[in-house]
Amino acid sequence: MSEDRIFLSVNHIIKRFNFNFWTIAVIAIACIIATPIIFVFSSIFADAGDIWQHLIDTVLKDYIINSCWLMLGVGFGVLLIGVGTAWLVTMCQFWGSRWLEWLLLLPLAAPAYLLAYAYTDMLDYFGPVQTFLRGVFGWTTIRDYWFPNVRSVWGAILMLTLVLYPYVYLLARVAFLEQSVCTLEASRSLGCNPWRSFLTIALPLARPSIMAGLALALMETLNDFGTVEYFGVSTFTTGIYRTWLGMGERAAAAQLAALLMLFILALIVVERLSRQQAKYYQLSGSGKQLPKYELGLFRGMGAGIACLLPVALGFLVPAWYLLRMTWLNLENAWDDDFWSLTSHSFILAIATAIIAMIISLVMAYGQRLQPNWAMRSSVRIAAMGYAIPGSVIAVGILIPLGSFDNSLDSFMRANFGISTGLLLSGTVASLIFAYLVRFLAVAFSSIESSLNKITPSLDDASRSLGYGATTTLVKVHTPLMSGGLLTAAMLVFVDVMKELPATLVIRPFNFDTLAIRVYQYASDERLIEASAPALAIVVVGIIPVILLTWRITRSRVD
Repeated sequence: MSEDRIFLSVNHIIKRFNFNFWTIAVIAIACIIATPIIFVFSSIFADAGDIWQHLIDTVLKDYIINSCWLMLGVGFGVLLIGVGTAWLVTMCQFWGSRWLEWLLLLPLAAPAYLLAYAYTDMLDYFGPVQTFLRGVFGWTTIRDYWFPNVRSVWGAILMLTLVLYPYVYLLARVAFLEQSVCTLEASRSLGCNPWRSFLTIALPLARPSIMAGLALALMETLNDFGTVEYFGVSTFTTGIYRTWLGMGERAAAAQLAALLMLFILALIVVERLSRQQAKYYQLSGSGKQLPKYELGLFRGMGAGIACLLPVALGFLVPAWYLLRMTWLNLENAWDDDFWSLTSHSFILAIATAIIAMIISLVMAYGQRLQPNWAMRSSVRIAAMGYAIPGSVIAVGILIPLGSFDNSLDSFMRANFGISTGLLLSGTVASLIFAYLVRFLAVAFSSIESSLNKITPSLDDASRSLGYGATTTLVKVHTPLMSGGLLTAAMLVFVDVMKELPATLVIRPFNFDTLAIRVYQYASDERLIEASAPALAIVVVGIIPVILLTWRITRSRVD
């Protein structure tokens, strides 16, 4: 009788909330994706012994202070460069502005740790810059002059700013492109000059997009591991890595990861509250050609230099230096080891991209069919992984998987005399799972955008022809949104190629990737050997830059 009651209760819940296959599938995806994050939060109450007192007495203060300095410095830098360059190329007419529209996105192709390795070698005592200066001014020793040390907090801020400002630039430029022509013309008729029009009209209207870009940049700052570790800057990400692998304290590492997540959540809450009471509207006329300010010769030159400088420092100079080192080491650059690393990276990236595309398609289509509270909540939970640093995700995956493997091995030994070993932890499957938790939001946003552009009348027409929901998705929607599917897969592919923190912790033994080998070579000060895999990562990273440029260019036309 009790079983019948349970069955009737479950059946009532399914009917009450209209749960079907798509709803159950999306809820299951959300539960699986959220498992590492839930585990990290639950570890706050675990007993870590005396290690926390040791961390408080020694390094925890440095973790907090350095992380705050990085956020403040990078936040100011990306706002200054991103908003300023977006306004110049969007609203001002000067020589080279059309080229700079897409050139300003190029630093997205290079991870910050690659810039750190390249600039460290260039600015080293025996590097080309200091060698050139000594030759010009006749200096003989380091005592004859002062040169800034790039391996510092300020050096890390500079590297991160140069590669993260495109987040703010991209969203600010889209906001400026979507501004109403009527609003700008009204400001001009009231006597506003370009500078005042920017401060009083354009900037407030673009504030939501700018804040969203800033939040993304700061999340990536807290996620960074390669740059701060190479520069010797102690942050939460380096602390998690050292506490776990250096001290062997998994519980304390998980608690550090939980503390880092609290930083992320506080950042998200502050960003939301900062614009909670504000309303932003655009008047008609957004489809007209934006009136641009004609800059004279000297102002045009100044604007061109201001836009070209971050491109040169954030992409052109380090890319040229990596290409030069690869050319000098050409005989040993493309060896069997390089192609093995490339194959490992491609296998992981392709597998993750395909799985993420399929899962995101299920989530987006399920939300389209059943836009209820359970579906919307599940989608938000499944897509929140992009805000979580890779090191946190690694901790949240490896500890429960390790516990499961050990428990299963103990059970099999006790009952059957068989050792199962590590079945899940430290495998390619666990690494792909970490990538999915981290980058599923990237694929979902692209697929959801493409699916929302398909009119619901096509669903009704398909149903009238006798097609079910699954058949409609396969035969009607999927062909129409092929561009969005390809975009989603490509963006995930590139992100996986560049990912370092999660890969460094979770990867199987003897299964290195291009990012791991670059990190290992750079840690051993073998930057010449690191140049070829680093250059390969940069080349792959250019693909989404080209795609984003094309989509932004078409946005004003569409």
